[in-house]
Amino acid sequence: MSVFTAKEFDNHEAVLFFRDEVSGLKAIIAVHDTTLGPALGGTRMWDYKSEEDAITDVLRLSRGMTYKSSLAGVNLGGGKSVIIGDAQKDKSEKLFKAFGCAVERLNGTYIAAEDVGTSVADLEMARKMTSHIAGISEGKCGDPSPATAWGVFNGLKAAVHFRLKKDDLSGLKVAVQGLGHVGFELCRYLKEAGARLVVADIDPNAVTRAIREFGAGAVAVDEIYDAGADVFAPCALGAILNDETISRLTARIIAGSANNQLAEDRHADVLKSRGILYAPDYCINAGGIIVISHEGPDFDRKIAMDQVAGIYKTATNIFERAAREDTSTAQIADKIALERLQKVKAERKYLALAS
Repeated sequence: MSVFTAKEFDNHEAVLFFRDEVSGLKAIIAVHDTTLGPALGGTRMWDYKSEEDAITDVLRLSRGMTYKSSLAGVNLGGGKSVIIGDAQKDKSEKLFKAFGCAVERLNGTYIAAEDVGTSVADLEMARKMTSHIAGISEGKCGDPSPATAWGVFNGLKAAVHFRLKKDDLSGLKVAVQGLGHVGFELCRYLKEAGARLVVADIDPNAVTRAIREFGAGAVAVDEIYDAGADVFAPCALGAILNDETISRLTARIIAGSANNQLAEDRHADVLKSRGILYAPDYCINAGGIIVISHEGPDFDRKIAMDQVAGIYKTATNIFERAAREDTSTAQIADKIALERLQKVKAERKYLALAS
């Protein structure tokens, strides 16, 4: 597979491959765009079926991080890393130290954080080899997952207000796909707001816990699309909104934390044609990157989380503009993100010519 001709390649600044024989590390780091600042993005550990799948994932995810930072108004670029391996079997201190060495070789162009398959503890092992790690206890931010869930919750509320004209979630049925760090915390917010939950996850222990703590109903992983919910919240892996799954949904709103939920760009138009309001994933799952952008000795969690809550307004602006322009919410989110990027690039070009 050629990176440069890959469909997901979007003028990425760098795509780097790392191999460490001693630890068994096989990793890819993609830096999409550093216009706004160093590229920040999580480290995903997944047992990919092929190297091509890993490349596709890291290219899509890193581009999404650029748009996420731009839309969120933070001065960070977009990047992502993937470690090829089974997160349940292949983790070791040697592996994450080797990954830390790989990150260090980028000299701060890329900053790593946790993601699917990795934890704060894993990244703290990598931190022994590089200073370019975010979202760990040292930066006072800690695990960014609760902030991500808070942002998704606020984006979901904005969607409910816009589409269903409701200011509260009491009695609404929400189908949550995926009960990882973010999905489970989202369930907590939803339960406290009075929503009724139906959940699905590949981990039966997570499902049992959700039933016990939230009184959730449970369905098999592939049956979550047929749950008859008002809101569908995808919080697992991406590319789950396709022709087959969309045709099964009865939900009028899609709002979840998973990255790259659309299997293809055209599926945003499919959702629009069916009257389903899609809250663009990189808009409402930006809570983690927002709170990380506040890291430092003067970190104030309340200030950071208040900014995360502003995702409600950002999402509402997207919904309103999409309605005015009669286009999909995904296209509007991309437009707004690109507008900021292009403005910064134009300003830099002007300053360079003037100097």
